[in-house]
Amino acid sequence: MIPRNYSLTQGDGYGIIVGFGALFAVGMVAATFCLKRYLGEPIDSSEGFSTAHRTVKTGLIASAVVSSWTWAATLLQSSSVAYLYGISGPFWYASGATIQIILFCIIAIELKRRAPFAHTFLEVIHARYGQIVHMVYIIFCLCTNILVTSMLLTGGSAVVHSLSGMHIAAACFLLP
Repeated sequence: MIPRNYSLTQGDGYGIIVGFGALFAVGMVAATFCLKRYLGEPIDSSEGFSTAHRTVKTGLIASAVVSSWTWAATLLQSSSVAYLYGISGPFWYASGATIQIILFCIIAIELKRRAPFAHTFLEVIHARYGQIVHMVYIIFCLCTNILVTSMLLTGGSAVVHSLSGMHIAAACFLLP
């Protein structure tokens, strides 16, 4: 096996993952504390937590849609096509996803009009098609979430491995 020269040491890789994980956890606890104490945000119900008390504006919704569509594979593949094809590579790579995003936005707006108090599309599926179809969609969504989570973890751990030589399995388990 050929020895590789990494930009960072393995200790740096562990420090980045554990440090950013701890910083993120402390930041979320502090943000929750500040929202409750200074802005009077009631954090006591899952309804308010999952819907943000239905006060989220259009700009934040748009950024949430973009961030939910930006997976590790998207970032790594767009960089790869930029390297291979120049500046037009990421443009054409991103243009393939615009149709899905536009259709998703249109469907989400129409779904919000027809079912304004639904939290997830699974609630709409249950109300419209019944229990059996609802269970099929729950299994499908659970499998999709497991695959996406594993893809994000392996993508992030591959990046940390390529920077520091940290073991990929350790990075997968330690990533928050």
